[in-house]
Amino acid sequence: MNDSARALRIRPGGPADVPAVLDMLDSAVAWMNSRGNTEQWGTVAYSRRPGGPERVQRYTTENTPYIAELDGLPVGALVMDTGPSPQLPVAPAGEPERYVRLLVSDRRHAGRGIGAALLEHAAEETRRAGVELLRVDCWAGGGGELVAFYERSGFTPVERFRVGDWPGQLLARRVV
Repeated sequence: MNDSARALRIRPGGPADVPAVLDMLDSAVAWMNSRGNTEQWGTVAYSRRPGGPERVQRYTTENTPYIAELDGLPVGALVMDTGPSPQLPVAPAGEPERYVRLLVSDRRHAGRGIGAALLEHAAEETRRAGVELLRVDCWAGGGGELVAFYERSGFTPVERFRVGDWPGQLLARRVV
């Protein structure tokens, strides 16, 4: 982990963090679009997407959110739950699990290990809960860069799935 990631402070999130998380999501959509990726999260800013702000609000009240801060500024967000979203064609694990519902970092701080630090925090929280399985799903399109990122973070691909034309990958990590 680089020095910038060590300087991160990861704290519990809450409803007051909704604007910062929406800003990170909006900048991620713009960044992806600027690189030609319009398939992963579409072309509409997350904050302008029907149901987008409400979904982020629910993340902060119905799930377990964490915010990564650098010098007191939000630079990343992680949302965890006890299983996959019921809207996805992903079955519960059949054993206790923790599930990453959202991972996003501020693109202005790309390359500083923020996403990796948040995933390590997810692994620590999973262990702390006495649970051995941490899972995440992600977009499996493009050149597979996102799947490779999760693999570098200790996850193993489990199964592929589709939501319409959107290709997804379920990954798992044992945290014993």
